[in-house]
Amino acid sequence: MQDFSTILLSSLKLILSLNSDLFEIVILSLKVSLFALIISCLVGLPFSAICSVTNFKTKGIIFVIINTLMSLPPVLVGLVLYILFSNSGPLGFFQILYTPSIMIIAQIVLILPIIISLSFDVLHKIHNEYEEMFKSIGVSKIQKIFTILFDARYHLTTTILAGLGRAMSEVGAIIIVGGNIAYFTRVMTTTIALETSKGNLKIALSLGIILMIISLLLNLFIYLCNQISKKQSYE
Repeated sequence: MQDFSTILLSSLKLILSLNSDLFEIVILSLKVSLFALIISCLVGLPFSAICSVTNFKTKGIIFVIINTLMSLPPVLVGLVLYILFSNSGPLGFFQILYTPSIMIIAQIVLILPIIISLSFDVLHKIHNEYEEMFKSIGVSKIQKIFTILFDARYHLTTTILAGLGRAMSEVGAIIIVGGNIAYFTRVMTTTIALETSKGNLKIALSLGIILMIISLLLNLFIYLCNQISKKQSYE
């Protein structure tokens, strides 16, 4: 077996050669995760904002359920979606099993509770700070929603990127519903698992390095957003 330094050198050479197969996997991973993130944000952020400015009896129960969904095992999500969308399942007529579409759905199920829960904490805090001012100037509920979303924009960036990181690191659900089909549903995490099991450590480590670089860039962006939010804060 090759030593680590040899494998690492081979992996770096593969990355620097801009191998087309390697970067096709990376691009598909980014596409699936970004689509899932965009949809989750379009649903989750307005929902959190509405809940932040509205009081209703079942709000506590709803967020207990949402917080519980944050810890859903990915393999369970994959299994349920597989049953629902298989040919014999109730949603089998969509014919999206083993396609990027169902991979996006799986990631939405996993990251939407994270987006909702984390953004609600931020938006609820800001709404409480502005509540007296809102009452004094008589703003509408829609105006409250837009105001707190705008004021929380830097904090929400951190939440959004946390969701993206969760999506890109997913393996269990994706490999079940996507099937890890070469040139069609094979993403970075599933390829790493497959190539490691095959003993092809060069490709696995190459993708691992790229995944770490992406993670580093995300965390750097989160840090910068936090620094900006501190400067913009009224506290």
